[in-house]
Amino acid sequence: VLPFPSQVVYNRVGKCGSRTVVLLLRILSEKHGFNLVTSDIHNKTRLTKNEQMELIKNVSTAEQPYLFTRHVHFLNFSRFGGDQPVYINIIRDPVNRFLSNYFFRRFGDWRGEQNHMIRTPSMRQEERYLDINVCILENYPECSNPRLFYIIPYFCGQHPRCREPGEWALERAKLNVNENFLLVGILEELEDVLLLLERFLPHYFKDVLSIYKNPEHRKLGNLTVTVKKTVPSPEAIQILYQRMRYEYEFYYYVKEQFHLLKRKFGLKSHIRKPRPRPEFFIPSPLETEEPIDDEEDDEKWLEDIYKR
Repeated sequence: VLPFPSQVVYNRVGKCGSRTVVLLLRILSEKHGFNLVTSDIHNKTRLTKNEQMELIKNVSTAEQPYLFTRHVHFLNFSRFGGDQPVYINIIRDPVNRFLSNYFFRRFGDWRGEQNHMIRTPSMRQEERYLDINVCILENYPECSNPRLFYIIPYFCGQHPRCREPGEWALERAKLNVNENFLLVGILEELEDVLLLLERFLPHYFKDVLSIYKNPEHRKLGNLTVTVKKTVPSPEAIQILYQRMRYEYEFYYYVKEQFHLLKRKFGLKSHIRKPRPRPEFFIPSPLETEEPIDDEEDDEKWLEDIYKR
């Protein structure tokens, strides 16, 4: 029997399918009897030293096994004398994430037209209906750095430099992915993410895929789809790519690691072929190479992960 972590943290990245996963976790926590610890704080990802200590203390004393979830940048529990939990997360194509967030803040989702008014009550009408192309091309703060540097800080951590677009934050985020995250999945391949979570963390995620595919659950999931999204012009998207180059380097790194992991476990996913990318899209890296064969079996690899 594999040891299994009794402390799991899902520091969910905004607009990367996290509401879908939290819906699943609520069902799974009742089904499997683990403690799902959530937070009412949705818009405070960066914490002072005292806030970090307080949060880590509260989470560490939760009844185990627990799974804690919140929009928060990576926290180093061991720095404050706590046991380092196993981290999981999901990211998505950075431009798609940005666009989803841009329109969600303005118009909410299918759960109700007033949902966005609750989340952004102080947004002025001219800002709410600001054309996405104008926002990008005229370099409004919402459509430029550091606002666009969003995904990497969730993995880099609470250090002030983690919020500065650059190599330092990028490399630290990669290091944390390797050393502290059991799995970082890709939203575009969500079913494969769920399959691996069920494999790695069965005490939390057993039967997750069958629940996800249940028609009733799909109806709930459809309510969280952002409404009134439009596609920016090719020129605007090209500018976004240039501004988000570090985000894309990180995204492709995570995607490559995720594909290596899938191949290691013999997972042959059935992914719809993506639509051909317009010429202005930056090219994807070369296909992931086949992993080098080694003598380490899957169970031994998992044990090593759990011991980190």
